[in-house]
Amino acid sequence: MKERKERDLRKYARGTQTRLAFGALLLFVIGDVLIWWLYGWSAARSALLCTSFGFLVMFLITAWLWFLRWFASRTRGD
Repeated sequence: MKERKERDLRKYARGTQTRLAFGALLLFVIGDVLIWWLYGWSAARSALLCTSFGFLVMFLITAWLWFLRWFASRTRGD
């Protein structure tokens, strides 16, 4: 019988998160360039402002969840 290889799920999750972050950044840049090309600089500035606030909210949520994980592991004694 063939032996089954064990999967490293943490490595898989890290890779997936990296690809998602890269894809979001790519969409952010390409989307803003397309808006600038089609509608002009003032629309691109507005789009940049709105998406920047969206990224700020995502960053704050991620930082909060990281802090909660850190706090929980610290109180457990890990």
